[in-house]
Amino acid sequence: MKYAVALCTILAMLAVAAPAKKAIKLFNGKNLDGWKVYGTEKWYVDNGELICESGPDKKYGYLLTDKFYKNFDLSLQFKQEANGNSGVFFRSTVDGTKVKGWQVEVAPPNHDTGGIYESYGRNWLVQIPDEKENILKPGEWNTLRIVANGDHVQTYLNGQEMVDLKDEKIGDGEGGIALQIHDGGGIKVRWRDIVMKPL
Repeated sequence: MKYAVALCTILAMLAVAAPAKKAIKLFNGKNLDGWKVYGTEKWYVDNGELICESGPDKKYGYLLTDKFYKNFDLSLQFKQEANGNSGVFFRSTVDGTKVKGWQVEVAPPNHDTGGIYESYGRNWLVQIPDEKENILKPGEWNTLRIVANGDHVQTYLNGQEMVDLKDEKIGDGEGGIALQIHDGGGIKVRWRDIVMKPL
């Protein structure tokens, strides 16, 4: 019995002493190191910000991390210029310009920013109710947060919860983080402060 108590005490002390996982800056503010471009659309750095912009082909484009991330608390800021139809994919893979995974929508007003869409699958899993559409600040910096832990996904826009979803298929997903340029042309979005805390 004494040994069991002593063992429990030691394990408890180790748990307390275990260092917290460090936050990871996915974007260094200088270049696209750690990311891979898919498609012919434009991705570049300007004044410490990551810019995505439609190119002459006006097709889909993706910028995908070169590492996979499973469980995390991701926060970033975005500002929509012109048409802001974009998104943040998680546990996703890209082949050419075909993406497989889940997207947290970044879109113009009244188009479900913060909602979750499954590409080449079940399509919309959660759309945003009308009463939450005014949380987006068009033309200003917005803060998007995505928490993915197992089959549980939560999204927040400017500190307000947008989605709280449990989904077995998402729980089984594997892949990286990707930013999107939607097709159709005329899109420009600025990104900054892309920081992930592993869970």
